[in-house]
Amino acid sequence: MISPKPAQYPHSVLDPLQLPGWDPRWSQIVEAETCDGTRQFHVLDTGPMLADRGIGPDDIDAIVIAVHGNPTWSYLWRHIAQAGLEAAQGNVELGPGAGRAPVIRVIAPDQLDMGFSERLEHTSLPSAAGSSSSYRTLEQRIYDLDAVVAELISDSNKAPVFSLGHDWGGIISLGWATDADVRSSGSGVEPSGMISLNTAVWHEESDPIPAPLQAALAGPVLSGSTVVTPAFLDTTLALGQPALAKDIKTAYKAPYRGRQDRGGIGGFVADIPATESHRSRNALRKVANQLSSTEKPALLLWGAKDPVFLDRYQHDLLQRIDDVVIHRYNTAGHLLAEDRDISVPVLGWIRQQLDGDNRPTPDLTAARGSEAVGDYSPLWSFLDQWSESSTKAMVDMTINDAHGKPFEVTWAKLSSMVDAIAVGFRENGMRPGDRVSMLVEPGRDLTAALYAVLRVGGVAVVTDAGLGVDGMTRAIRSAAPQWIIGQTPGLSLARIGNLPGKRLSVKTMDPIARRVLGLSGSIYGFASTYAGQQYGPTAEQPDPNPTDDAAILFTSGSTGPAKGVRYTHQKLSALTQRLQHTLHVEPGSSLLAGFAPFALLGPAIGATSVTPNMSVTKPATLTAKSLAQAAIAGDTTMIFASPAALRNVVDTAHELNTEQRTALEQISMLLSAGAPVPVPLMNEVLELVPNAEFHSPYGMTESLLISDIDHHTQHAIAGRDDRGVCVGKPLDVARVAMAPLDFLGRSSDELFEGDNAVNKLAEIVISTPHMLAGYDKLYNTNRQTRVDSVDGLQWHRTGDIGHFDEHGRLWIEGRTQHIVTPSTGAFGPGGPEDDIQRLPSINRVAIVGVGPVGTQAIVAVVEPHDGDIKPGLAPSALSDDVRAATDIDIAAVLVTHRVPVDIRHNSKINRPLLAEWAEKVLAGGKVTAL
Repeated sequence: MISPKPAQYPHSVLDPLQLPGWDPRWSQIVEAETCDGTRQFHVLDTGPMLADRGIGPDDIDAIVIAVHGNPTWSYLWRHIAQAGLEAAQGNVELGPGAGRAPVIRVIAPDQLDMGFSERLEHTSLPSAAGSSSSYRTLEQRIYDLDAVVAELISDSNKAPVFSLGHDWGGIISLGWATDADVRSSGSGVEPSGMISLNTAVWHEESDPIPAPLQAALAGPVLSGSTVVTPAFLDTTLALGQPALAKDIKTAYKAPYRGRQDRGGIGGFVADIPATESHRSRNALRKVANQLSSTEKPALLLWGAKDPVFLDRYQHDLLQRIDDVVIHRYNTAGHLLAEDRDISVPVLGWIRQQLDGDNRPTPDLTAARGSEAVGDYSPLWSFLDQWSESSTKAMVDMTINDAHGKPFEVTWAKLSSMVDAIAVGFRENGMRPGDRVSMLVEPGRDLTAALYAVLRVGGVAVVTDAGLGVDGMTRAIRSAAPQWIIGQTPGLSLARIGNLPGKRLSVKTMDPIARRVLGLSGSIYGFASTYAGQQYGPTAEQPDPNPTDDAAILFTSGSTGPAKGVRYTHQKLSALTQRLQHTLHVEPGSSLLAGFAPFALLGPAIGATSVTPNMSVTKPATLTAKSLAQAAIAGDTTMIFASPAALRNVVDTAHELNTEQRTALEQISMLLSAGAPVPVPLMNEVLELVPNAEFHSPYGMTESLLISDIDHHTQHAIAGRDDRGVCVGKPLDVARVAMAPLDFLGRSSDELFEGDNAVNKLAEIVISTPHMLAGYDKLYNTNRQTRVDSVDGLQWHRTGDIGHFDEHGRLWIEGRTQHIVTPSTGAFGPGGPEDDIQRLPSINRVAIVGVGPVGTQAIVAVVEPHDGDIKPGLAPSALSDDVRAATDIDIAAVLVTHRVPVDIRHNSKINRPLLAEWAEKVLAGGKVTAL
């Protein structure tokens, strides 16, 4: 039975109709028959509001049954409720190509003894023993939920139903969604899918309980912290990432102002079935078992900084549920629904379930341009083919022998070393699909470890040192490796950060170091123990399939949060073939790689790999002398280095002697990627390598090679007035399409190629055989960046914006998140920045938008050569020069001593940070340093 208005609430609480973000028309009191009689439940229900707008039951796409945890209430789901209503008005954007946001009815009951639902009579305070019959058990709460659903969803309902839960409400919602017996005897509803935020459905008694719960469950502390005082409530509300606003905290506290209102909080904690003897342990086991056998699809949204629901609970759910996807928020926490806007992934996933996942399977052999993809060839194939060769496979200038000579290894030795290490991995428990974090500097050690991991079928997890300690820690935790291979710095990071995975060192360490670092062995220990043994597949451990994951490469974080990019063995095979074709690699070729992504691929393309004496993760450490000495030692014919590395090579060229200069003159191919190469820098480099073809490929971690431009073309286009940076024509196996931008800078669902794409500012969309298989644990990012077309190809939205010129050359003008949207229409910042950059007084510039999308003010933030100009509003003379340099209407010119750029490439500007800073300056705030 439903009361048309809120009938009663626990005494001494605020009226929920007055709470921020809460619409009074959502609130209902529902009387439902539970296991112990008729009870009153306060329910958030958007059904009546939809009906008031003329949206009847047949017009609703789906119903979401949302269950809060402890100590929250249905207020937690206000954003989802609002999004469901806005979807009915067409005001929710799911992203390009995602279709219309579904119209959903949200039903979110307050559990008994919680929120504004009926309070139970308690004869005693709750205890950790979990034996008090006056407090609700897990099983009772599942039946309570079904009782409410039975009252609110009629037998004539035709809309699919999806469960949604958080915290202990996640267990209840998952238990309800998978328990056919409960539903068949009550509501009769058959859920179509399950969504859960941070929760847990199983906990081994031998595992330690998370620290916050240990404290809450500690004897008399339980009742004191949960019922007698609001300590448990306050502690939970302090977990916001970022911190919750004061009025939001007040809203969550509204139903729990007095001790008499907090009995359910204590009862919920007391019902945590942490031990085998707990009265809810069997109910928890039943939920866990049901999830292991269900065929229902599931979406997990996970705040990684949760101190209660740790990563082990996430891993359990991912292994337990067969049809599951996850989006992990690395910087969000326990209160994920407050920390981040989860309405778009929730509605997007429901849309996919309603439509059915009928996306075509990409055809990896489909022709792109003039050439088809070659046959599959795993990365270790050259090691097998050349296992008898005495020619050099590697030269590592970072390692010297007792006589000062650089380390060299033949193909035969490298092949046997990789075989022995791979046998060691297998004998010590590494299995196909195991993730292996590689915390080793590029060179001999990383090459041997990487190829052995791939040979066993492991998945190499590679993180960029430029992420810093915190960034690397987040990335590794996200990947959840079973193994960590490291040198001392990496192993120390793993130890201090308590990172997951069995730890292996590169070199065998002394007993004290092994104990301190928690080591299980060493790769060179394996190489010695299993020397002479040839690795081969077995029935239990066959070679990996081409479609199996081979690597997770984390982006540098310079254009947004670092993401794990998944590559299969097939994708890496296609990449190496493309490298061989682009670099014209033949037997005897020698590749000197001062650019981390390619430092590992030499053995896979059959080239002698030369590692210069530098830190590959810090490109600017490459000097002209170290480059030349490496070229001499490795008889180098090709060099791959980033622009930052080449800049330092040019700056240190005066240190070269005659022999070293002669060695550089033997280079026939020079490639530079990672950032645009300015023509002046290109000319200076060519003075050192005058006989080399200079190419600058365009790519990204998601697809390392997309297009290419040589120095002849760079000079030919120098006088053009095209906006942005020219990156040449797409490779013959790459298709590049354009998704035009609308007035507000949003990408179109429609893709244009060829003449239809000329001179249109658009997002760049690619399809290559060597691009990513997807992002790791980022469901929503995968959903929004993947495009499937009728030709059976998979496409990827790069996030870069630009245009094609009439000659089929691609120009880059920025990123989608950098688009500026004044009232005259969206544009990319790259072109105007190029105009202003030509001023002799300017060292660096960034164009940002300040204000609401569609009416943004255009602001130029400049870093002048004159370091004496004070930060803030620019002097009038400088402002006049900047405005005169370009044709856009600049509202303000601001000066900063430093335009922030990424460490790795020294070129990618942090425009979001500058936009935030500019907004504060223009609002009259204190001018702070960047």
